[in-house]
Amino acid sequence: MKIKKLDINFTVCKIKDLTGVNFTRNFVFTAKTDEEISLVCETSYTPANATAKEDGFLAFRIEGILDFSLIGVISKITAILAGDKIGVFVVSTYNTDYVFVKSRDFERSVLLLENEGYICE
Repeated sequence: MKIKKLDINFTVCKIKDLTGVNFTRNFVFTAKTDEEISLVCETSYTPANATAKEDGFLAFRIEGILDFSLIGVISKITAILAGDKIGVFVVSTYNTDYVFVKSRDFERSVLLLENEGYICE
């Protein structure tokens, strides 16, 4: 399985509303529930109305379009990283999955995945 490294610094945050979100950027992930609005965005485009945030994430994308019938794609990746005590934040889209790790753990994460047969570009 191929994994694409994204050379972008990301922030995970909670925001009051969507007014400050720059949806023109290539990577903007939002989730809204009855309790919160969460946002993952490029760090330099974090909205001023963020009420809580965590900077310092890098990410990789699972390449290709993943069929909904595929089972265990994320669980295999997260198990490899968890085995080395690396925490993850995962976002799934219709096409694929994105795995975010702290920047200090990124290169080690890539090496661990490559050692398990993943192709990281």
